[in-house]
Amino acid sequence: MKIKIKRNKAVFIGLFFCNLIVAFLTPYILPERYFNDTVIIVFDKFHEIGWFGSYPFAIMFYKLTGLRHLPFFLIALIQFPIVTYIYYKIGVPSNFHKLNVKNGLVYVALLLTGIYMSMPTKEFITFLMFCTIPFIFQSNKKPRFKIIFSLILIACFSFFRPYYILLPIFAIGMYVLSFIKFENKTFSTIFYGLLIAIFLSLSHGVVRGEYISKLTRENYVINNINKNNINTAIVSPISQDTWYGEAFGIVYGFMAVNVPIVEAIKHILSPQVLAFVLWQLLIFYILFVRFSRCLKNRKQYQFELWILLILFAYFIVQGIFEPDLGTSIRHKIGLFPLIYFALYYEHFRKDIQQSI
Repeated sequence: MKIKIKRNKAVFIGLFFCNLIVAFLTPYILPERYFNDTVIIVFDKFHEIGWFGSYPFAIMFYKLTGLRHLPFFLIALIQFPIVTYIYYKIGVPSNFHKLNVKNGLVYVALLLTGIYMSMPTKEFITFLMFCTIPFIFQSNKKPRFKIIFSLILIACFSFFRPYYILLPIFAIGMYVLSFIKFENKTFSTIFYGLLIAIFLSLSHGVVRGEYISKLTRENYVINNINKNNINTAIVSPISQDTWYGEAFGIVYGFMAVNVPIVEAIKHILSPQVLAFVLWQLLIFYILFVRFSRCLKNRKQYQFELWILLILFAYFIVQGIFEPDLGTSIRHKIGLFPLIYFALYYEHFRKDIQQSI
């Protein structure tokens, strides 16, 4: 009896095995600086283990699962198949075997996933958290329940990274503002989302005496740029000590991690940076176009709209906190189940419509 495998799934399986080899070899190839976080998670030199915070919880997770005692190549052989299986359960698009820009971007994302999942990493935990959202939207529950429950669940993820609490706030804020009639609704919705972020940061500055982005990103970069060899550090050209400097810094950070044209110019002689920049630009452009389509037909694309609102809320949050381009891309891989779902939403639409 012959077993027939469709071409889309054959390509998916082929990519899995190729990237599994990459994941297996990565610990032997990457420079030591790529394992800075991993060393903290495995050895817990500062006794940070706990249940709240990304490092404490990651240390606890890898201790309880016993993964931190395994060699990295075995961790790669465990973690990468898990995340690939999750992608498979979300769905393999019928045209996944065709070579186009969108599929190419996902192929690269799977390669990056293989690299980042080859070691103890916070991104594996982030992936396991956010992969729940597509499954919720594919469930048979009522539409309003799916949306509300997803937003509450994301807010609960703040025990791991406190800034996740901002995602529902920004998403709901942009959703409400999107009802206002603007000439260019897509640009305006994102712009006012940035204004919400600036308002929250300035309010934090009034209450606590220091602005959020200044307190997190700028101070971190200043203290670690030489020690951690941060090649693509995001440093605002205007000091963030003032309210207007903080406002500019947030907008600058948003552009640097999502539309990193300035970063490309700075690193014009670094092929790997240019490759990351191109990948990021194309991802952002496709999601932006889809966001525009959803805003015009919000009833038809209500679930895709909320996925994209959550994603653009995250992109805005990255503009506040991300210290460098490389870290921002690694963090995007943790949330890539949402990006994957948004990129191939038309493939999943039939299944979702059946559950409404």
